[in-house]
Amino acid sequence: MENYDVIVIGAGNGGLAAAATLAEKGKKVILFEKHNIPGGCGTSFRRGRFEFEVALHQLSHMGTPEKPGPLRKQFKRYGIEDEIDWIQIEELYRVNFPDGTGLSIPVGREKCTEFLCKEFPEHSENIKRYFKTVYDFCQQANEFSAKSEENTGEPNSFKKFIMKKGFPKMYPTLAEYGLKSSQEVLDEFFPGCPKLQLALSVYWCFMGMRPDRFPWSILAKCTFIYMEDKPYYLRGTSMVMNQAIMEAAKRMGGIVQLNCGVKKILVKNNTAIGVIDEKGREFHCKKIISNISPLATYGSLMDPCDIPDSAREYLKPYTVGISALTCFIGLDCTPEEIGFTTSFTLNYESLDANKDFMDAYKLLPENDPLIATCYTVDDREVSPEGTSVITAGTLKYAEEWEKLSPEKYYEMKYEAGRRIVARLEKMYPGFTSHIEEMEIATPLTHMRYLGHPGGAIYGYEQDLRQSVFFFPTESKLEGLEFASGWVNACGFGPNYTYADKVAIRVAKEV
Repeated sequence: MENYDVIVIGAGNGGLAAAATLAEKGKKVILFEKHNIPGGCGTSFRRGRFEFEVALHQLSHMGTPEKPGPLRKQFKRYGIEDEIDWIQIEELYRVNFPDGTGLSIPVGREKCTEFLCKEFPEHSENIKRYFKTVYDFCQQANEFSAKSEENTGEPNSFKKFIMKKGFPKMYPTLAEYGLKSSQEVLDEFFPGCPKLQLALSVYWCFMGMRPDRFPWSILAKCTFIYMEDKPYYLRGTSMVMNQAIMEAAKRMGGIVQLNCGVKKILVKNNTAIGVIDEKGREFHCKKIISNISPLATYGSLMDPCDIPDSAREYLKPYTVGISALTCFIGLDCTPEEIGFTTSFTLNYESLDANKDFMDAYKLLPENDPLIATCYTVDDREVSPEGTSVITAGTLKYAEEWEKLSPEKYYEMKYEAGRRIVARLEKMYPGFTSHIEEMEIATPLTHMRYLGHPGGAIYGYEQDLRQSVFFFPTESKLEGLEFASGWVNACGFGPNYTYADKVAIRVAKEV
């Protein structure tokens, strides 16, 4: 039996960051990962002469070297900032409308405001007012968060006080818009202008929640962060980043066990005290940080008698989020040859995103908004010279896929891929003839490789009832903490920075 200060379960983004931060703080930490590579969704794979990025569209929270964001500062602490070739993305995204028109949104508040005011002159004043509201909201949210963290009294006592006494006066924009959906706010500012609404609400797809259920608070923060900190990609795919974090954790004294998951969490007197790994070895610790879902942590790694009733009740209202249907495509031509000019595009079949989103519950893609990323636009070295790497797909819930027989599954998998390619061919004539390699991932693929219920790629559904102020951050078992996108806003930047905060707090406790 070995003893550690902290055991981390799962080498996804959050688990890696937690392990690196704990090692940085001088804690004795060991990280277990059942896969043979670190990263979870933040990995890559090869087919033929192409290497495909699994998940990363745009990295947030980086900022510039002159004005570093929280993630750049975190990576600098790990000693990996200069080990990675960062690529700043010059356009936020492109929205393609069903009538064949589209908008490519530039980076930066001033440029974006000027561009949209030219495109929608009749809404100029509301566009300016909207961005002011976004910035006021985020500033007040940051101030509120900082004040809350300063509180040293009873947990949540500060929040309770200002909610009752002075919250609306102290944080008027936060109070007014904090619990509204994106659709509500967009309808307020831009009534009767669906194209402008779609152009400003693209980040709903980053959280897998349609606009009328997607918290505007998350949309506002995404907009602010990408405007101010700039979106980034990195040469070599996100695998390079997560490999660097793992090596940093090891360099600072942490231990990483790949090809070795945790089989069981040991519980004594209602306290998590250690784990048994898949090789049957026993490890004890003062704290466990789980980077896998709370459902799997409680349901798969504990004896039923050890699962607190309070945990069952606490998690009961939360529903598993959406998965994805993705085609990974290698083309034997450059992006320009088939019409890709922006690295990230969201393509609509109608101007009603809420209605089209409902196709996510169906087996095959029909009118689903189509997400397409061409990494070669930003990084010419991501694939061999004269070629392109593209991922294209739709968000899909797993339920209909789970009903299929093995034979029917493969038939539907390739039919789904055929439909996605047909839509790309319609938008980019000649696309099909340039396909050299293609791999298709379904919700069951994500379930297999991630071990997530329903193949969920964003954790629990991130709607108004289950996110922002209501993330299931609390552990109901002494000695156990969580640090993944299941308990916080999902995404690469948010996962890294949240896990860092959890690890810093845990380091003070052990």
